[in-house]
Amino acid sequence: MDITTIRVTLPEEANVIIGQSHFIKTIEDLYEAIVNTAPQMQFGIAFNEASGVCLIRKDGNDNALIEQAVNTAQQIGAGHLFVIYIQGGFPIQILPAIRETREVVRIFCATANPLEVVVGRTEQGRGVLGVIDGSPPKGVEGERETRERIDLLQKFGYKR
Repeated sequence: MDITTIRVTLPEEANVIIGQSHFIKTIEDLYEAIVNTAPQMQFGIAFNEASGVCLIRKDGNDNALIEQAVNTAQQIGAGHLFVIYIQGGFPIQILPAIRETREVVRIFCATANPLEVVVGRTEQGRGVLGVIDGSPPKGVEGERETRERIDLLQKFGYKR
């Protein structure tokens, strides 16, 4: 097996969600999960089929994000992979609906951090082995950092 990493490009103010699914209807169901949960969110989805014609299926409501999702799905090249780029919201708003989508098998990441996808390649094809999300820890938070974290969460409306 050959192992490589694919650096994922993130547009400004965007997050990416990468996961694995198993059925051609994935693209429609992920679209519905997002618009029914966060209709104001801009997004683009790409889904790599793993059998039949093996096309990259695509949908969304923002052409630039759709194109970015297709490019990333193509670079990773793994079957049954989906890539969702979002702007105007956060993954936390839509992840429960994505997880409840019947075709979704797993979610590898949901991030706005620098990201690399670890890909294994065999004679059969390619598969995602994992992700490298962001940077390693630089220490442990102290009182000041705890206060800053709580203030940020309050700003977002997540903590009283």
